[in-house]
Amino acid sequence: MGVQSDSAIQAVLLFPVHLLIWLYSVLSFLPWYYITGAGQRKFLSKRIKARSTSDRPEGPYRSVDHFETLATEDFPGKDTLDKLFKHAVQRFGEAPCLGTRDVLSEDNEIQPNGKVFKKLILGDYRWLSYDEVDSIVSEFGSGLVALGQQPKSKIAIFCETRAEWMITAQACFRRNFPLVTFYATLGEEAIAYGLNETGVTHLITSAELLETKLKRVLPQISRLKHVIYVDQRKVSTDGWPAGLSVHSMQAVRELGTLPENSESPLVKPEPSDLAVVMYTSGSTGRPKGVMIVHKNLIAGMTGQCERIPGLGPNDTYIAYLPLAHVLEMTAEISCVTYGCRIGYSSPQTLSDQSTKIKRGSKGDCSVLSPTLMAAVPEIMDRINKNVMSKVQEMSYIQRTLFTLGYKYKLEQVKRGYDAPVCNALLFRKVKKLLGGRVRMMLSGGAPLSSATQRFMNVCFCCPVGQGYGLTETCGAGTITEVADISTGRVGAPLICCEIRLRDWAEGGYTSKDSPNPRGEILIGGPNVTMGYYRNESKDQDFFEDESGQRWFCTGDIGEVHPDGCLQIVDRKKDLVKLQAGEYVSLGKVESALKNCPLIDNICAYANSEQNYVISFVVPNQKRLTELAEQRGIVGMWEEICTHPDMEKEVLREIKDVASKIKLQRFEIPIKVHLSPEPWTPETGLVTDAFKLKRKELKNHYLHHIERMYGRK
Repeated sequence: MGVQSDSAIQAVLLFPVHLLIWLYSVLSFLPWYYITGAGQRKFLSKRIKARSTSDRPEGPYRSVDHFETLATEDFPGKDTLDKLFKHAVQRFGEAPCLGTRDVLSEDNEIQPNGKVFKKLILGDYRWLSYDEVDSIVSEFGSGLVALGQQPKSKIAIFCETRAEWMITAQACFRRNFPLVTFYATLGEEAIAYGLNETGVTHLITSAELLETKLKRVLPQISRLKHVIYVDQRKVSTDGWPAGLSVHSMQAVRELGTLPENSESPLVKPEPSDLAVVMYTSGSTGRPKGVMIVHKNLIAGMTGQCERIPGLGPNDTYIAYLPLAHVLEMTAEISCVTYGCRIGYSSPQTLSDQSTKIKRGSKGDCSVLSPTLMAAVPEIMDRINKNVMSKVQEMSYIQRTLFTLGYKYKLEQVKRGYDAPVCNALLFRKVKKLLGGRVRMMLSGGAPLSSATQRFMNVCFCCPVGQGYGLTETCGAGTITEVADISTGRVGAPLICCEIRLRDWAEGGYTSKDSPNPRGEILIGGPNVTMGYYRNESKDQDFFEDESGQRWFCTGDIGEVHPDGCLQIVDRKKDLVKLQAGEYVSLGKVESALKNCPLIDNICAYANSEQNYVISFVVPNQKRLTELAEQRGIVGMWEEICTHPDMEKEVLREIKDVASKIKLQRFEIPIKVHLSPEPWTPETGLVTDAFKLKRKELKNHYLHHIERMYGRK
C-alpha cells in the first residue's frame, strides 16, 4: 500500500510538469518546425543515400552524391600531402594552428591504497600559427637531411599525441621521407620488431618513451643511427649503444638553419610515393605495417571531410587519441587542411575529472571549448556512466526532473526534432563537461551502442557521426550523415569508395537474406592501401578487379539497409560454434552486455568443445563497492572482486539485461570472472582503440577459463 500511495503522490506532483511540457510542445512546435528547417532535416534523414551500381543486392553500393565516379581530391591539383599543407599555409598563414598547454606544477597524490598518482595544474593553450608551423617544419626537415636522412628512406616516429608529432609528419611529407608510425603503448618486442623490419636509421620519440621503453630495446636495433627526442628538457647521453647519436628536436632545427643546410634541395613526393607505413597494434599476433601512399590518404580524407558540414577556420578540434591510429592522423591532417585549430590533450587530462587533473583545476575541454572531437566507443561509454552516476547522487526532485527531461528530449530526438528548453535548463551543465561548444562528434574503432549514441545526442546536444573504416582503407569506408537520426548503423559509403557484400555461407550470411542482404564487407576505391610491408602472406586480403580498382576484404559482416546505409552485424573471427552446433557472436554478446550498470568492460569467451559461454568482466568499482556494502561484504577492491557472492550478483545483472534485449539462451554467459584491474592499452589486453585482444585475454585468464569450464 505504501509504495502504491507514494507512486500516486508522485503522479499528482508531476502532473503540472507534464501539462506544462505538453502545452509548451503544442504552442512552440509549428514556429520551431519552420524556423529551424526540421522538415528538411527529416527528409535528408530518410532519403536514399547509396544504391547498387549493378542492381544486384550484393552491390557494389556507391553514394548517390558521387554516383558516376569516385572522388579522389577535395582541392584539384593538391594530390600530395605536402601540397595540401602548403595550400593551407597560404590561406591561413597567421591564424592559430597547433596549441599546447604548459605544465604549471606537478604534485604527487598518495591514494588510500598507497598508490601514487601524478596530478597536474596546466596553463592556457599556447598557439603556433600556420606560418610558424611552416617555419618549424622547414627547419626540422633540413636538419634531418643534415643528419643523413635520404628521400624515399623510411623514418620512424614512436611518440605520444602532441604538436611535435604533426610537425614531424609534415616535415617528412615535404621531404618525401616515408613515415613509419608506432603506437606509444606498443610493447618492447613489437617496437624492436617494427624498427628492424623497416630498417630505419632515424627515430623521433619523446624523452619519457626514450628513457622508459626504448633504452632497453635500442641494443637490438642494429641499423639505427640517430634518435631525436621532441621535449625541451635535456636527456642524459650515458649508456647508449655505441654508434648511436641522441639529439633534441631543437638541436636538429638549429642544424637545419645553418646556411650550408637550409638550402638543401627538396625532393618532392609523387602521388604514388609511399607516405606512411602504419603499424597496427592488431588484436591478434605481431603488428602489421600497412603501406599507405599519398593518393590513398588524400582520397580517404576527401570522403571523410564531405560528411562534416561547415568544416573550416571557425572549428576547434581536440586531439587526444593516438596519432599512430589512422582515424586520428587523418582527422588532424584534414583539420589543418581546412584551417581549424588543433588543441592537444590526452585521455588523462581531457576533462576536469580526468585522472591527472588536480582537483579544482581545469581539464583541457574546459579550457579549449572544442567544436569537433573524435572518440572511440569505450570513451563515450565512460562519459555516459560518469554522467548517470552523478545523476544518481542528485536529490529526488532533481533526479526526477532530469529523468523526465531526458525521456522527453529522447522522444523528440528519435522523431528528428530537438528540445531547446531542456537543453538550456537541464543539459547546459552536462555539455560543459566537454567545453559546451561541441557541434559534432565522430565515433570510430568499434561499434557504438544505440543507447550510448542516444545519450550523447540528448545530453551533449550534438549529432554523433558513427564511422567505419580500417587502417587498410585509410580509415575511410562509411560515416553517418549529420541529418541521419537512426542508430546502430555506420552510414552510407563515402564518396571516395564503394562497398560490396560477399556471401559467407558457413556463418549463414548471404545477399539473399531477408529483409536485407548480408555478407562480408569488401571496400573498394582509391583509398584502399598498397598492402602490408614485407608480409605478402597477408596480402590475400587485397585484390584488384577487372577495371584495376583495389579492394580490401575486411572480415566484418554487414547488412545493407534499403536507403543504402550499412550496419555491422558480426565479425568472422568473433563467431564461435558451440558443442551443440549453435553459433555465438562474441562481439554481439559484449556489445549488448556493456549496457549493464555494473560492467565497465566485458570479454565473452566460448570453447567449441563446450556448450556454454563464459565471460571476463571489469566491474564498475563504485557500483560494485556500494552493492558489496549492502550485502555486508567488506575488504579491499581485489577481495570484493574475488568474492563468490559478487560474481553471482554480476551474473544476475547479466541475465536481467540479456533477457530484456532478448539474447538467445545459449548466448548468455553462465559463469563470470571479475577483474579488479581495468584493461588499458598499457596492459596489452586491448588495442589503442580499446578493441579487445582476444588471444592475449585468453592467455591472461587461462587459469580462470579452466576453472569456469570445470577442469580445475
